[in-house]
Amino acid sequence: MMDQDLKAMISRIAEALDRLAPPAPPSADLREAEAYVWHAAGHRLEAVHRVNRVDIDLLQGIDRQKATLLENTRRFAKGLPANNALLWGSRGAGKSSIVKAAHAKVNLELGGPPGPLALIEIHREDIPSLPVLLNRVRESDRRFVVFCDDLSFDGQDAAYKSLKAVLDGGIEGRPENVLFYATSNRRHLMPRDMIENERSTAINPSEAVEEKVSLSDRFGLWLGFHNADQDTFFAMIEGYAQHYKLGLSSEELRKRAVEWSVTRGSRSGRVAWQFIQEVAGELGKKLG
Repeated sequence: MMDQDLKAMISRIAEALDRLAPPAPPSADLREAEAYVWHAAGHRLEAVHRVNRVDIDLLQGIDRQKATLLENTRRFAKGLPANNALLWGSRGAGKSSIVKAAHAKVNLELGGPPGPLALIEIHREDIPSLPVLLNRVRESDRRFVVFCDDLSFDGQDAAYKSLKAVLDGGIEGRPENVLFYATSNRRHLMPRDMIENERSTAINPSEAVEEKVSLSDRFGLWLGFHNADQDTFFAMIEGYAQHYKLGLSSEELRKRAVEWSVTRGSRSGRVAWQFIQEVAGELGKKLG
């Protein structure tokens, strides 16, 4: 009798908690938006109706990278063979910006938004759920670029094995309507000291290191990004200033941009944009 009473009480508590907890929102329609965010906890896609991005023509100093990624994305969107891409290199150099900008340009060329090409962002910690996401989009008549920003792995992280299996295709094969783009500050997606540690402690050093660094080999397209030189940095600043009609002379912009970059210790697209936000705020101009 006591066991039955206890079970009944537990059941009532569970029902009360279910009533208190709001139901998880449904997964978004795969045809309604040009971009989505994947939520692994509920295995659902959330539509993004206003993507945070800049026009691809405003991205300066990375012309080769822009042309290469645009062509790869354009081929994929048209149903032609294309490669998974790893964009690696310096912080703030425009890696994630170029992915979002290339997607927007190609989608616009093909009649978007929403268009035939959708961008899905997956967070690094949700990589183990990637096979579930791929099964969700496999039967769709749209094409998808799955994008992971700031991808990297540490020594105890086995998630890279899940990603490796997906990039290789596994037994089912990667869906023909899915391409994977990732950005990372590291060319091999893991810190150098971790690679060296694997080499020094493993019974077979070469095999241990090969297991970890071979993940980056699964990306057919590697694009490197590096800190900008001063002329390129000035070109970024002046391009933004002209686009947003800030009205400052080139001489004034350059003088202030040098001071700004020195205080930040680097020259990059991110630093240039932060400088433009500072100047626009001072001038009382909105960056729409």
